[in-house]
Amino acid sequence: MSIIRLHDKEFKPHILQSEIDAAISRVAANLNSDYKGKKPLFVGVLNGSFLFVADLLRKIELECEVSFVKLTSYEGTTTTGQVKELVGLNENIEGREVILLEDIVDTGITLENLYQSLEGLGASSIKVATLLFKPNAYTKSYPIDYAALEVGNEFLVGYGLDYDGLGRNLKDIYIITED
Repeated sequence: MSIIRLHDKEFKPHILQSEIDAAISRVAANLNSDYKGKKPLFVGVLNGSFLFVADLLRKIELECEVSFVKLTSYEGTTTTGQVKELVGLNENIEGREVILLEDIVDTGITLENLYQSLEGLGASSIKVATLLFKPNAYTKSYPIDYAALEVGNEFLVGYGLDYDGLGRNLKDIYIITED
């Protein structure tokens, strides 16, 4: 692995695919245990979570359903502070146990927006599972129930995460280099 260039920025290797897979396996084992005998609805947040959702669900041994919402709050390498819903949820979630699947939780603005929407739609419970969690950036009070990996506040790409549309297809996670 070597340094890669996306648009005008350089990124170096940070988390290998093998580490990602092991972390996802731990989350899946916890979910399989915690939801045994239940039929949860997994809700992936697009675009970034698509690889995490696919790899996690291959390890889920539960009867379950999967849906997606598409939200955005980033431009370039920074959050806008505003959440735009691009594609909404079609399923009736009243009385359902919902597990939100995020690629990364940083400030929590997107998570808060989605969590409040799901509460308003009558979910019986809402849990959050994320591939990456930035505890030092998190400003909200909603619990992060299943965090595969904790990371610092640096900007990351790969494994679903992008920089202005590029890098989602990388199998490893890269960290931005200093300018």
